[in-house]
Amino acid sequence: MNATIVVLVLIVLVVGGGWYLAKTRAAARQRALEDAQAEARRWVERLGGQVMSLTGTDVASTQALADASERFTAAGSQMEQARTLEQCKLVTQTAMEGLYYVRAARTAMGMDPGPELPDLNGQGRAGKVSEDREVTVQGHNYAASPHPGAGTPHYYPGGMVAGRPVPQGWYSEPWWKPALVAGVWGVGTFLLFDAMFTGMAGVAMADAYSDGYADGMAADDGGGDFGGDTGGDYGAGDFGGGDFGGDMGGGMDFGGFDI
Repeated sequence: MNATIVVLVLIVLVVGGGWYLAKTRAAARQRALEDAQAEARRWVERLGGQVMSLTGTDVASTQALADASERFTAAGSQMEQARTLEQCKLVTQTAMEGLYYVRAARTAMGMDPGPELPDLNGQGRAGKVSEDREVTVQGHNYAASPHPGAGTPHYYPGGMVAGRPVPQGWYSEPWWKPALVAGVWGVGTFLLFDAMFTGMAGVAMADAYSDGYADGMAADDGGGDFGGDTGGDYGAGDFGGGDFGGDMGGGMDFGGFDI
């Protein structure tokens, strides 16, 4: 009889302890989620305040604010659906991206850019455009600069795009956008990377562009396919042979890099 009572007590203690532990963990997860939602909302509101209060004064600042506004809209939509920690982190990242564009717009207008922002997606690794550079790739002209201008109105905050580092800077056109959408680069874009960034002091991995291109050409089977390991591959993605389809402007198709 006493043994039965002891067993019953132990069962009650185990069940009760398990219930209490589960409840405690659930409460902790809920608090963490609420904190993440509040943090994400704070960044979205901060971005919204800047977007609503600024108006571009030239092509570069207007374009940067348009990009910031796009991120604000996206972050607001994501915020409405954020029900997990990962979703909240995505909202925060999108809002921070928008604030990078706000900083760029303020810089273009000669204003104080505001406080520094956290590294989002490998910006330190990607480096920065450190000199004015104009290149021609298969008959199409591209420009990059550390400063905004009429010829370089498109800003990118820098970071990893589909496994490749795109340096922070101002560009003549947003040639990285198809990879942002599709998640993969076209084979021909390696020509652009090589021509644009090789030897640029501000790009820590500049030599990888040249080395990777040379190794890729050595492995080329003559059909335009880089093959497997390009040797100089410094990212996680595969250039593949995907056709982005979309026209980047100026008659250019990144799928086969036809101009």
